[in-house]
Amino acid sequence: MAVTYDLLVIGAGPGGYTAAIKAAQLGLKTAVVEKDKLGGTCLNRGCIPTKALLHASSQFAMMQRCDEFGVSVEEMAFDFKKMQQYKKKAVKSYRRSVEEQFEKLGIELIHGRAVIRRDCHVEVYTDSGKDYLQAKNIIIATGAQARMPDIPGIDLAGVYGSDQLLGANSWKFDRIAIVGGGVIGVEMATIFSSLCSKVTIIEQGSQLLGPMDQDVARALEKELKEKGISVYCDTSVLEITERSDGLVCRVARDGKEQDIAAGQVLMAIGRSPYMEGLFGEDVEFEMEKGRLAVNDRFMTSVPGIYAIGDVVADIQLAHVAAAQGTFVVENIAGRPHTIQLSVVPNGMYARLPVVPSCIYTDPEIATVGLTEEAARANGMRVVCGKYSMGDNGKSIISHERGGFIHLVFDAYSKILVGAQIVCPRATDMIGEMATAIATGLTAGQLMMAMRAHPTYSEGIGMAIEDAMRTAVQ
Repeated sequence: MAVTYDLLVIGAGPGGYTAAIKAAQLGLKTAVVEKDKLGGTCLNRGCIPTKALLHASSQFAMMQRCDEFGVSVEEMAFDFKKMQQYKKKAVKSYRRSVEEQFEKLGIELIHGRAVIRRDCHVEVYTDSGKDYLQAKNIIIATGAQARMPDIPGIDLAGVYGSDQLLGANSWKFDRIAIVGGGVIGVEMATIFSSLCSKVTIIEQGSQLLGPMDQDVARALEKELKEKGISVYCDTSVLEITERSDGLVCRVARDGKEQDIAAGQVLMAIGRSPYMEGLFGEDVEFEMEKGRLAVNDRFMTSVPGIYAIGDVVADIQLAHVAAAQGTFVVENIAGRPHTIQLSVVPNGMYARLPVVPSCIYTDPEIATVGLTEEAARANGMRVVCGKYSMGDNGKSIISHERGGFIHLVFDAYSKILVGAQIVCPRATDMIGEMATAIATGLTAGQLMMAMRAHPTYSEGIGMAIEDAMRTAVQ
């Protein structure tokens, strides 16, 4: 006889485990089915290991500059195997903290492959056989997998996806070509450049970071080039070939073909929703652009079954999946929502996204809300404020003088509608901006709070002042 749950979550990534924890806290009998390790791609092969390696590599990069600060080091070297051990320790520690929450709340974690059948029945294939489960509600949170292009040479040894690259235990990356200039690509470029690799980024689009603000993309490209990273935009990879000293990417650029040599090639062109083997033959879901179609409550075309995270979202971010999971569970439990995915401020007609996007390059990049271009495209009149971080006291002290803060306000109400920050600690600073947009704060209200000196966040106040000066001109 099948076990019945109030909520069954398929997938134990950030969206899945956040939803499960929230459901259990609200008193729902909850189980999670995961065929791999608790934490999904983000914890085990994505966000956490990437940021751990970014932190480790940044320490080495900083040591190479230590003479600027009057610190002398006779010899400097890095041990990539030890860096990987540090990464694995961080991953294990984080995973254990999630496991402890599951144990405390009585959430059942089932290791196996789930197959959804009709009427919210689920078959789970485990090492010991097949189990039958039933749930009043199901959340699909199976995430995404790395996308590999169909080009000649993609199967050659030395061509990696991000998962394989993060799992490497020995150093063999003195020359690496990264195909894709999105978030994964530029973060990987930052890691390996910090470890003295010769890095080349090959991006098919006209700029790095795709739809992100053009000023942000240009600033990032400038910083990467200053670090010795070669950047080729508007460039397509035609094939990958092998020669005695490594690999060669044959590319098309400006109507001409050329070769880019590399020791290894990383494919970082994005991720595709993962739903392999998930649906039984007696259940059918509506699809949209390769993703599960959902309504504004994240319910699929099958009653009682919801989908969150990378299987439905255009923005594939861990905190987006977690927020969606919380939203769905609160809806199931009939509780008021504690988190906003978007807002329409008083006196405005435009819906503003409040999801922060963070990129852990050097310097860091963080954005939230609308860019100036997007706001104008929505018919909004805006006033903008900008501050160069080269004049910021903390930036001068740390010798990190690149970057800027760009704020976008509605011209009539002076409500903040967007923010783009490029500087150290940008990923920490963006939280203030997300809160401001979510609560409809104006430029005047944002200026009321004093910001400590010397801090990077002082730049926010300067950008606000610039916007207010512009508004009265």
